Amino acid sequence: MDPDEWGATCRPVRVVHPVRLDPDGVTGPTRGQARSVKWRRASRGLYVPSGVQVTPEQRAAEVAAALPTGGQLTGWAALRLAGAGYFDGLAGDGLTRLPVPVRIPHETRREIPGARVIRTTAPGPAVFRQSLPCADPETAVLDQMQLAGSGRAAVVVMDMAALARLTSIRRVRDRLADDVRRRGTRRLRWALDHACERSRSPRETLMRLVWELDAGFDRPLVNAEVIDLAGRFVGVADLLDPVSGVAGEYDGANHRTRARHRSDEERRERFQAVGLERFTVVAGDSVSTQVARMTAARSRARWLPPGQRRWRVA
Repeated sequence: MDPDEWGATCRPVRVVHPVRLDPDGVTGPTRGQARSVKWRRASRGLYVPSGVQVTPEQRAAEVAAALPTGGQLTGWAALRLAGAGYFDGLAGDGLTRLPVPVRIPHETRREIPGARVIRTTAPGPAVFRQSLPCADPETAVLDQMQLAGSGRAAVVVMDMAALARLTSIRRVRDRLADDVRRRGTRRLRWALDHACERSRSPRETLMRLVWELDAGFDRPLVNAEVIDLAGRFVGVADLLDPVSGVAGEYDGANHRTRARHRSDEERRERFQAVGLERFTVVAGDSVSTQVARMTAARSRARWLPPGQRRWRVA
């Protein structure tokens, strides 16, 4: 599975590092220049040219400029700078900007505008990305999981970091075991138990969790490649229950094009031809609607033993 194909990775935007006032106007703006429309204040005493675009990476850089000695970017900011595409610093509505998570030494009491501060007594060594001090991927994932609004949101964090190939569930679990001072470990362990390294999008992860937690069905295969008995490719199922013979798919906005719709219909026909029952989840479907579709698909499914199926997993 190529993570680039699914937007899981990105090329981090180059940042412009904030600068301090310079009476000579060489390394930074003069006091008078800083008051003009050509500059904007990034944080106290630090400025960037007003034309600099406020990207997720730039937001992180401007907060990082105000970090005390030993401070690090973490959470979504560190993951974004490492090239994880799904971590854009926005809330679930796609509009609200989340604070930039940072780790600072426990004894430091400095306020950092725009930051979500995590205080630590034992900060690990920083990983520098674009000269910005960042927590390592495992720590950044655990911090973002801890800041997530729910256990399911924490699962999404782990899934998307794994999809970007920044880390693995095993490595994050090992780091959690070593972090004896971390709070909320019960929820973090629960999220890691429900995480999957084959999910291709946050919505796929949430659909899988509805299948397991709300519908109460056994854990399915994720993005499984299905072939017929002659070895011919049938399709990739976002979610596959091999026991009942049910395949599920999440239809996002990228499924709305004519070409993608045609491809989806052809795949549906191929699944049907080998005896797989199918259901579809689309944006906006409530949990109860999803459960109803999943349950109905299982009731229509053939439940054939392996020897009688006309399909198998590649």
